[in-house]
Amino acid sequence: MDLSGRVAIVTGSGRGIGRAIALKLAEDGATVVVNDIGSPEPIEGVAAEIRAMKRQSLAVLADVSSAPEVSKLVETTVSKYGQVDILVNNAGIVRDQLLVRMSEADWDRVIEVDLKSVFLCTAAVLRHMMKQRWGRIISITSVVGIAGNPGQANYASAKAGIIGFSRTVAKEVASRGITVNAIAPGFIDTEMTQRLDEKHRQEIVGRIPAGCLGTPRDVAETVAFLTSDEAKYITGQVLSVDGGLLGAWW
Repeated sequence: MDLSGRVAIVTGSGRGIGRAIALKLAEDGATVVVNDIGSPEPIEGVAAEIRAMKRQSLAVLADVSSAPEVSKLVETTVSKYGQVDILVNNAGIVRDQLLVRMSEADWDRVIEVDLKSVFLCTAAVLRHMMKQRWGRIISITSVVGIAGNPGQANYASAKAGIIGFSRTVAKEVASRGITVNAIAPGFIDTEMTQRLDEKHRQEIVGRIPAGCLGTPRDVAETVAFLTSDEAKYITGQVLSVDGGLLGAWW
């Protein structure tokens, strides 16, 4: 994919899937704004990797569940690079617990970070994309948002909300040359799955028809395609990147 001249924001890109997405978009020629919360070292490291590719990159700490911080993230991008063409809503957290034991605080925080952030970031970039009549918005949902999963009522609700949100906004902005899609990863080999004990890990692998966990790069390649001109007629869709898990789950 050739993304030369495009400017992308990737939320939650200090590590894992977000980092892989940021690096892949840069490989394809995009200028990438790397975002996360907490310590600046992870996003500065990713931005340095991108600059080592001879691409432009900026690291911006911002809590994307906060409207003022989202405004800062988008306006910093536009001020620095003059445009924003691609948004990847990747930021997310988990606070797993059975519903009867789940606190209101854990419910609220997951909804804020995983779903509200998608609303805030999308609304903020659309003002710019609609003026330039071109844009690509990809939000990372989950197979859990489609199939559900015990102990993840908050996470599954947020991820299901992303699907409804993406399909709705896709209809609203399609006439402006903007596509809006979602990607639903299955079990991906990240820090989260690496913390599982070997028995549990093998049980998960046994449920995946492909016989292995996915990689962050698998998700990143799908994102890159959806950001390209080749995907201009694909909008309002949910693509599962799961090795066949969702089909087997049903």
